[in-house]
Amino acid sequence: MRLFAQLSWYFTREWRRYLGAVSLLLIIAGLQLIPPKLVGVIVDGVTRDGFGTRQILLWTGVMFVIAIAVYLLRYVWRVLLFGASYQLAVELRGDFYRKLSRQNPAFYLRHRTGDLLARATNDVDRVVFAAGEGVLTLVDSLAMGCAVLIVMSTQISWQLTLIALLPMPVMALFIKRYGDRLHDRFRIAQAAFSSLNDRAQESLTSIRMIKSFGLEERQSAQFADEARDTGVKNFRVARIDARFDPTIFIAIGIANLLAIGGGSWMVMHGALTLGQLTSFMMYLGLMIWPMLALAWMFNIVERGSAAYGRIRALLAQAPDITDGACPLPAGRGVLEADIHCFSYPQTESPTLCSVTFRLAPGQMLGLCGPTGAGKSTLVGLIQRHFDVTDGEIRYHDIPLPTLRLNDWRARLAVVNQTPFLFSDTVAHNIALGKPEATPAQIEAAAKLACVHDDILRLPQGYDTQVGERGVMLSGGQKQRISIARALLLDAEILILDDALSAVDGRTEHNILQNLRQWGNDRTVIISAHRLSALTGASDILVLQHGHVAQRGQHETLAAQPGWYRDMYRYQQLEAALDDEQEPQEVTGHA
Repeated sequence: MRLFAQLSWYFTREWRRYLGAVSLLLIIAGLQLIPPKLVGVIVDGVTRDGFGTRQILLWTGVMFVIAIAVYLLRYVWRVLLFGASYQLAVELRGDFYRKLSRQNPAFYLRHRTGDLLARATNDVDRVVFAAGEGVLTLVDSLAMGCAVLIVMSTQISWQLTLIALLPMPVMALFIKRYGDRLHDRFRIAQAAFSSLNDRAQESLTSIRMIKSFGLEERQSAQFADEARDTGVKNFRVARIDARFDPTIFIAIGIANLLAIGGGSWMVMHGALTLGQLTSFMMYLGLMIWPMLALAWMFNIVERGSAAYGRIRALLAQAPDITDGACPLPAGRGVLEADIHCFSYPQTESPTLCSVTFRLAPGQMLGLCGPTGAGKSTLVGLIQRHFDVTDGEIRYHDIPLPTLRLNDWRARLAVVNQTPFLFSDTVAHNIALGKPEATPAQIEAAAKLACVHDDILRLPQGYDTQVGERGVMLSGGQKQRISIARALLLDAEILILDDALSAVDGRTEHNILQNLRQWGNDRTVIISAHRLSALTGASDILVLQHGHVAQRGQHETLAAQPGWYRDMYRYQQLEAALDDEQEPQEVTGHA
């Protein structure tokens, strides 16, 4: 029952709908008490008072009218009650999505995608079912049960009512015990379902890799193990669930036996008439639904309570990155970083140490270094995916943590290492951050990213559906479409995090030339493994093991002994060999 207390905020807000539904349920409960009474009148009238056909038809017509009224009223309360519960689903999922959209990468290190999807779908459905069917069964069972008990006790015989209800306290104890066990087992089963959901999501996302490595049988076996474990845990829930109905029907059977036995004895001794006993048995039949409903209510409410606990646990998690209150000044500003030390959460060794730079509008910062040197970490800190633990990053001479997060990120346009495209048209993917962009603006951004000609070669050009995650495009095409998306934003700061790794050298050169013209008064940060992308940078940081091993412009670094010169010469040699090999291949084919 604690679920109803947890959802009291919603019941209070939607009190009109719930009050209307509850009022109609009470009216229906009152109307359902009339037919058993009329049946008793008809039985006594036929056996004792000599009722004629006209009187029998009259009372039968009254019962028919009551049935029609009950039908119409049930339609209305269902609209009121379930309309309110479905609105709760909309709000819970909206709150859930907003919470997910405000979380930083550290949150997604703790929670798997499949688990989040399970909470947003299956768990929300359980809560909504409890807020609809749970309220219905609670009110209906209590209203009908109390009304029937009052009528049986006051209008027929309180002694017979007491005899018939002897099994009920024992039944209530069993149902309470089953409800507590169901809560714990259902919570475990939902966690297992989350794991199964996550396994399915990972398999579908990586289906190309699975097929290329021939891992279909292995993945199928692992999925079968997860499904089997989920099935076992759900079976344990079903075993508890299956105990409710037999317990209730046994209690009802004993109650009927006691009522018939006690009632027959009272009829034989003149304490009851046959019509009254008939009405009593019909009223006792009406008690079947309240008892079944009560058990069902315990069942669905305990499931809903376990599901709501999982949802609340996630909604209660505050973002690791707190929003600042300071508004960001208008216009372009200087970006400065003075990072003394940064370590990822729950790690002891520092990822970045003693990293400083100052970027004025129109300047370009280049980041390079071996894999794992800290380039993407520095880019993530600039985007405030994490906060600097020792030191600070400032814009307009204001520390980033004090700025409004949305204001700061609105000044950034970012292209990550692994570009993500939505299952939509090429044009809509480019215009993701600027939906009001005109076709001419979209094409201009595509031309800057050197992807316009590739798009025109697609079956429907800019209206081509790219498939889920851009499955029908090459890696280089996806990167260039992502670059076009960032350029269309016309942001003050452009960040390319190894965003040119999948394009050839000539295309890279053309894109960089376009960026220099586009970014005359904009700040550009490029992280790259291919050093030719950094030749036009105002300042280059060579990171090694989280430290700045070298810094300067391209010409200076290319002449200094160190990692940059060695890697640049190696890449030049590699490019020269590739250029020599191409004519040989053409001659061989000829």
